[in-house]
Amino acid sequence: MQLNDLDFADDLALLSHTQQQMQAKTTSVAAPSPEDVKNFTYLGSIIDEHGGSDAEVKARIDNSRATYLLLKNVWNSKQLSTNIKVRIFNTNVKTVLLYGTETWRTTKVIIQKILVFINNNLLWERTNQIPVEEEIRKKRWKWIGHTLREAPNSVTRQALTWNPEG
Repeated sequence: MQLNDLDFADDLALLSHTQQQMQAKTTSVAAPSPEDVKNFTYLGSIIDEHGGSDAEVKARIDNSRATYLLLKNVWNSKQLSTNIKVRIFNTNVKTVLLYGTETWRTTKVIIQKILVFINNNLLWERTNQIPVEEEIRKKRWKWIGHTLREAPNSVTRQALTWNPEG
């Protein structure tokens, strides 16, 4: 199987049957060997060498906390209704927190870290928020459904079922 997709100048998706074939596609004859790194950021998400989500979750929580603190005047405002505050929270804090959860390798530890950030479950329920675990689950199912409805030769669909040998 070979897949090359160059829709945009900065996009490249390569799939091969073996790791050796993949290495041959990504290494130029005159170029030095690529540097091995423990993790890197791609399209706003932290990718780690083992496919874990711990660094990504920590960064998301830190960014969400910073966003939340920037909006402290909003949360303390007596002029804004709870409904407006919830909408501001959902659009400015929750979206930062849950961006990319469709692809996270979620564990109990990761869910617990998110729940520690969202520490007032009673307030969460009173504002008709669904539990975070359920929201992540819904986002994952929505993503998988979207991916499975794509054409069999689409990059995302092939990457979902891709299993290189070696």
